[in-house]
Amino acid sequence: MSEDTINSGKTNEGGELITLNGMYKEYFLDYASYVILERAVPDIDDGLKPVQRRILHAMKEMDDGRYHKVANIIGQTMQYHPHGDAAIGDALVNLGQKDLLIDCQGNWGDVRTGDSAAAPRYIEARLTKFALEVLFNPQTTEWQLTYDGRKKEPVTLPVKFPLVLSQGVEGIAVGLSTKILPHNFIELLQASIKILQNKKFTLYPDFFTGGMIDVSDYQDGHRGGKVKIRAKIQQVDKNILNIVELPYGVTTNSLIESILKANDKGQIKIKKVSDNTAKDVEIQLELMPGVSPDVTIDALYAFTDCEVSYSPNACVIVDNKPHFLSVSEILNISTMQTKELLRRELEIKKGELEEKWHHASLEKIFIEERIYRDIEECESFEEVITTIDEGLRKYVATPSDPLKHGDNRLLLMRDITEDDIIKLTEIKIKRISKYNKFKADEIMTQLLAELEQVKYDLEHLTEFAIAYFERLLEKYGKGRERKTEITSFDTIEIKEVVANNAKLYVNREEGFIGMGMKKDEFICDCSDIADIIAFTKDGTFKVVRIDDKVFVGKNIIHAAVWLKSDDRTTYNLIYLDGKSGKSFAKRFNVTAITRDKEYDLTQGTKGSKLLYFTSNPNGESEIVNIQLTQSSSAKKKSFEFDFADLAIKGRNAQGNTVTKYPIRKITQVSVGKSSLGAMKIYMDEVSGKLNQDERGKYLGDFDTGSKLLTVYKDGAYEVNDLDLTKKYDVNNIVEIGNFDDNSVISAVYYEGEKGWTMVKRFKIETSTQDQKFVFLPETPGTKLYFATLQPQPMVKCTYKVGKVKEEKEVFLSEFIDIKGWKALGNKLIDGKLTDVELVKIADAVERTEESSLTDSNHPIDTKAMASESTHSEPRPETDQKHDPQPPTSDIDKTKPGYKPGDTIEFDF
Repeated sequence: MSEDTINSGKTNEGGELITLNGMYKEYFLDYASYVILERAVPDIDDGLKPVQRRILHAMKEMDDGRYHKVANIIGQTMQYHPHGDAAIGDALVNLGQKDLLIDCQGNWGDVRTGDSAAAPRYIEARLTKFALEVLFNPQTTEWQLTYDGRKKEPVTLPVKFPLVLSQGVEGIAVGLSTKILPHNFIELLQASIKILQNKKFTLYPDFFTGGMIDVSDYQDGHRGGKVKIRAKIQQVDKNILNIVELPYGVTTNSLIESILKANDKGQIKIKKVSDNTAKDVEIQLELMPGVSPDVTIDALYAFTDCEVSYSPNACVIVDNKPHFLSVSEILNISTMQTKELLRRELEIKKGELEEKWHHASLEKIFIEERIYRDIEECESFEEVITTIDEGLRKYVATPSDPLKHGDNRLLLMRDITEDDIIKLTEIKIKRISKYNKFKADEIMTQLLAELEQVKYDLEHLTEFAIAYFERLLEKYGKGRERKTEITSFDTIEIKEVVANNAKLYVNREEGFIGMGMKKDEFICDCSDIADIIAFTKDGTFKVVRIDDKVFVGKNIIHAAVWLKSDDRTTYNLIYLDGKSGKSFAKRFNVTAITRDKEYDLTQGTKGSKLLYFTSNPNGESEIVNIQLTQSSSAKKKSFEFDFADLAIKGRNAQGNTVTKYPIRKITQVSVGKSSLGAMKIYMDEVSGKLNQDERGKYLGDFDTGSKLLTVYKDGAYEVNDLDLTKKYDVNNIVEIGNFDDNSVISAVYYEGEKGWTMVKRFKIETSTQDQKFVFLPETPGTKLYFATLQPQPMVKCTYKVGKVKEEKEVFLSEFIDIKGWKALGNKLIDGKLTDVELVKIADAVERTEESSLTDSNHPIDTKAMASESTHSEPRPETDQKHDPQPPTSDIDKTKPGYKPGDTIEFDF
């Protein structure tokens, strides 16, 4: 299109030329403004979009207390809304599903499952009592003509509640969008009260679907903030997970679809998905055998719609312009507007009461003073008006005719008008004849009392507004408690939770690695997004993203999955420098790289090569035996070299000289402890995850080979290798800590069959790991009171003898010796304990010292207690066992491929 064509146009009434450029610019701005103001963005005054406002106004016009067909409501709304019935119907259903303003009857769909509502002719609706009380007041409403000029509609509704924050809103306009998340009904009212009290408050989103939310980056709903929302997942057993609450905006259908998609990609391993949703949400996931439920839960959050994030963008119309505000600012504006509306309502009520009292006063004087008799001789209506006016002024005073000293007239609140007198002439004779002076005085007294109350409320408007919000809270707050749990989410490293859906293979000679090389050597299971590190014999290494087949360099000596920022995996190597002929040793980590870049671990000279290499996941050192060639001039042709003498440095370090003579063979002698030191391990007491960030309960220092001992509430213990990806159920754990061969479990429990409280102490005698062993008798009613790994624990036991509360402090290590893990133990008391708690070690030592200084303290003879406990009953011995020998396991836990401690030999 030519420039002349673009600039051509038509002329307006003034004869000015309007170009196409100008027309497009004006039309676009007009359209954008219309969409922003009339379609997509809510108004700050009532928190409603135009279509929502018109629906509610139409329903108020139709309101008679009964349900109306939705099809009829849509038709009535079309008198005010210049768009199709589908848009109105969708908006009406959306309002109804929020369960605040519209009382629904029939099938209105389900926001949890995504099911749509029935046809409008089949469902019905009416306004809720809350909507009728909070939304409407014709006296404080500003009106305008509808789009066709036939009727009037409200510019905004006089809403006395932060509706836009309660319901939430989402809209897309031209050039901008709005997204305000819904907040809790009760918390909004409480926050409005705090605003009026000049107190601080915080507001966070709350969703009808429940779930969990991380609000650490909410930023008060400002643009740029972000919230993460998760489904609530329950672990039924080791093979079953139940999703019982959904994230906001996610339906059961879309969630299941995302789970199946992740399963197809191999990111999670699910055997079966069942949707059992009825009254409550329940999506049941059956896991594949051997799959960790904890890792699967993290993977669900990482790869499916079990976790979603929203970025709030609170845009509202203020004075016919879009503004971006925070949640606190919106609530402040809403609260102050509510206060102003209440003031206006009080002013209106005050005027109405004054008018009622004014007319009641005139009527009282008109009848009691028999002024109506003075008009009998009047010949015209004008003369009647004059006669009544003169008669009234004998008994009343007005602002224009004030009271004088000694004047007994009744002071009116305003002047008498002709309309007032006309109303008196319209009083029927029947009413005059039945006039009751006492009842009239009572009504006037009541009017004056109401008027005084209104004046008092106006003078104390803030307190009146607070009382208004408190009344709403009491009247409508029941059942609207917070449904979404506020918590903080751990960052899920995708590479740590992604299922091993691929296998890593290597062709060492040709220099290829990949997951499609099934005929070559298998290394390990991995994910299809893993990074692979590969070392070659010439002293170079490279990190690549896994694929079907990737070339990394010929003569591969080691390949494995590489994790970024892994500062514990340490590589020990000895290499020959091709230029000097010397051999050097060094230790290093690979924590950061550029993917696909080749790195040289030698000095880069021709003929350099690796002589020895090991990978150590926890920084283990090692001792190697080095044998020199027989032809070398060295006096000592065989010696040992300890890698523990080397510091861990960068990968570019030259290393320390091992020997200047040619090396024939290097053999590993032994693997040492970690030279990085033991890891300090903590357990987050909220999430149950292990960490090194000093978050939660300290479990101990864990070195190479260290294991974790867990004691459960059901009376079982379990020994596991340390696994930082494992998540523990903190609600089911009695004790957890570092395990060694001398670890002793001290337990206090109730034996259900005999009705005794027992004490037992035992060492771990089972050798099988990752298997629970029950150390309590499997008799009905048996339960564990207390367990600890402390070597010499003292406990305070509380129990009842009749109705008397008794306490007893017991050194468990003196009360009973260490016995077998199947032994019943020694009886402490007959019956049950009401409480048992561990006495702090310092307190126990202090009490022991005090008891040894004086006889008046009556120190506890725990040996005697143990003896007395078996006086009337035979004492249980260690050979009284209650469980068959646990099965042993012959499972070989070694993995194919290179393992720490293996020696890699080279041909020299």
